[in-house]
Amino acid sequence: MNIQTQYNYEKTWTTTNEKDLLRIIEEEIGDADPQGTLLYVKESIKNGKIISVGTCRFKKEKKE
Repeated sequence: MNIQTQYNYEKTWTTTNEKDLLRIIEEEIGDADPQGTLLYVKESIKNGKIISVGTCRFKKEKKE
């Protein structure tokens, strides 16, 4: 599953690899559990939801 990210100040969604997803989540939540948060995001976006973590939003990439 490909995950796209978008910060509040951005207008476009960007496909992001897992290493960068963990880095983004770490920046947004600090010392909390970034791996657990990433698992939560992956589970939540499976059905088309958009999840916000701090100033960044995450969604599942739509296949066209």
